[in-house]
Order: sequence, then C-alpha cells, then structure tokens
Amino acid sequence: MLQPTWFVYPLRRLAYIAVILGFGGLIPSVEARDINQSEHIQIADLIFKNECNRQFKCLVSWNDGEDFASLGIGHFIWFPKDSNAPFQESFPALMRWYQQHHVKIPETLRDLWQPNQDCPWGSQQDFSKPENQMNIKILRQFLADTKAVQASFIMKRLQDALPKILAVVSSEQDKEHIQHQFERVAATPNGWYALVDYVNFKGEGMKPSERYQGQGWGLTQVLLHMNRQDDALQAFVSAAKEILQQRVENAPAERHEVRWLKGWFKRLETYLLVSKQEYGNQ
Repeated sequence: MLQPTWFVYPLRRLAYIAVILGFGGLIPSVEARDINQSEHIQIADLIFKNECNRQFKCLVSWNDGEDFASLGIGHFIWFPKDSNAPFQESFPALMRWYQQHHVKIPETLRDLWQPNQDCPWGSQQDFSKPENQMNIKILRQFLADTKAVQASFIMKRLQDALPKILAVVSSEQDKEHIQHQFERVAATPNGWYALVDYVNFKGEGMKPSERYQGQGWGLTQVLLHMNRQDDALQAFVSAAKEILQQRVENAPAERHEVRWLKGWFKRLETYLLVSKQEYGNQ
C-alpha cells in the first residue's frame, strides 16, 4: 500500500507550467502556495462529502436518470459498452492511475479491473441484479480503503488542467485572462479546494461533446466568464453559477436538468466558507 506522503503534489509548479511549455510568453503574477498533506486529505474529504455525503454505499452507485455508473470519492464515471453519453469518462483513467503506482487489486476484482474495459453493468437494472452485488460490495470496500490514491488522482487532474486548457485556447487574450483568473483563485484561502472540486465536478471544459447548443460548462468556461472584481473567489462562484444556469437552459428538455441546479449552487457556495473545517464537519 502507498505511504501517506506519496500523494502530496507540490502544486506551486502549476504557476510555472505555462512558461515551461511556451504559452505566449505568459509570466505568472502570483506564486501559488503549496498544498500540504493535511490540506490535501481535507480537500479530498470535502469532495467525498460533496459527491456522496461520505456514504459507503455511494462509492459504487448508479444514479437515477444517468446512463453510467459512478464510483469512488469523486464519483468517477464509467460507461457501459456503446454508451453515447457526452460527458468525460474518468474511472478508466483512475484504474490506470492505480496500476501505474502498483496498487494491489483484490483478486476477485481483476477481471473487472482493466483500464480499457467497459463498465460490466449495462444499465441501472443490470447493476441492481443480485448476482452482481458481491463484486460491487468488494469494489466499494476497495475504494473505501484507497481514498488516498483517489485523492492523488484528483489533485493530478487539476495539476494537468491549466496547461491543457492553455494549449487549446487560440486567443492570446483569452490565455492571459484564464491564467490570471486561475492564479487569483489559487491565491485565496479556499482557492485550491474550489479549483480541484470544480474540475472534478464539471470537468476542464475542453471536450467537444460536453456542450449544449455549442456552450460548455467546465473550468475553461468559468475562468473565461470571470470578471476582475476584487474578491476572486466570489467572482469564480458567480461565474460558475451563471455558466451552470446557462447549461440548464441549453440542455435537452428530456434531461430535466433544472432538478440538479439547486444542489449545484449549494455546492458552489461551499467555496466561500471562511473555514473548510466548518463545512467539512457539517
């Protein structure tokens, strides 16, 4: 099993990645502080609270109205064969992360644990069949026992997000705006939590299929939509609310996404709490 210190990432490097990769000569104006081990674990726990209210059963689930399974503390999604869901699949990437770092997989799960394998349950009805419950129970326990590995995967996704976004944005003005807003948010007390959670929650915003009527809803769109008001975190939350409201308005009527909007807004409001501990203990 991995040692606790293994998954601590020095995220200060994020502020310098754009320069290293040569994105338009951008020079960071803010040095992002490191995230220590305690904050890393706390952020992961808050994401687990946001996604699952820390419920064991939620670690492997299939939600009503969805065409895929959701697994782990970050509700990483796993598509069945021939799925046409437009969202970014994330559970196979997590499986690769486990394998890259030599995490021992329970023998009973090895047939399921193939990074390029489709979700073994074809539908919510199939997921609920009695004959599948033993493997689901074992998988839940494995995910419960390896939260630290999932936390490192979530943090790495944010670490990779900024250079990926800057690489696909064509306008130099937009690149500068995105990096500036990213750095402003990261410099706030709750900034890393907000950025990590939003990327896990709604993605980077780069996948062409993650669009309704041509409009995306990921981190790219939120950063572009932010204004330059003094309170960076409030600007981030306000922009995210407007982007998600737009998503709901653009969504196909049959998806009835307005049912989720209140919960999404409540989640965004947690970014503004002065103390993450205050929210985490609720």
